[in-house]
Amino acid sequence: MDTGDGFSEEALEAGRVLFAGSVVFVKGVVDLKGLPTADRPEVCFAGRSNVGKSSLINALTNRAKLARSSAEPGRTREINYFDLGEGRMFLVDLPGFGYAKVSRTQAEGWMRLTRSYLRGRPSLRRVFLLVDSRRGLMDTDEDVMTMLDKSAVTYQIVLTKVDKMKKSEVDDLVEEISGKLKKRGAAHPIVRQTSSEKGWGIPELRAEIAGLE
Repeated sequence: MDTGDGFSEEALEAGRVLFAGSVVFVKGVVDLKGLPTADRPEVCFAGRSNVGKSSLINALTNRAKLARSSAEPGRTREINYFDLGEGRMFLVDLPGFGYAKVSRTQAEGWMRLTRSYLRGRPSLRRVFLLVDSRRGLMDTDEDVMTMLDKSAVTYQIVLTKVDKMKKSEVDDLVEEISGKLKKRGAAHPIVRQTSSEKGWGIPELRAEIAGLE
């Protein structure tokens, strides 16, 4: 039976089972030499600082503090690896971009690390690019999208905090973003809508990730 959002009951159950298993922090990586062996599929989450990335990862994994959020945006300075389902996948939390209260040299260093990771990771199945629904696509988001297009890395837009918006506003935003994605070679066409606080869209995103194994 299809749920109406493109996923069968079986796909939703596969997502639930994957994220109901163990989720363990593996390591924080500060240079490419520290990346774990690319021996399993991995998905990564990217987005501007303060987009709600930590909250979304915590909601997906049903852990309150798996991904640490900070009162000071931009504090995540490493590529954080998590083992999902006892070796089934890696879940990767990329450093937030924008807003970081650091030197230009440090910020450029993080971006170089992120770019190198995105371009050269053979086991990377998809980048989930998080966008705050209250702000829509910003120039920095589109810069990352352009980089991913050039690197031929598949990415998918995930709207966060949709509970803070009227449904009609979210629908208009999805339509606007979907139109832009048609012009981008590496973009997945479906825009996911989520609310970590309300749990909206979480089962569907779990199913999406489980389908990438």
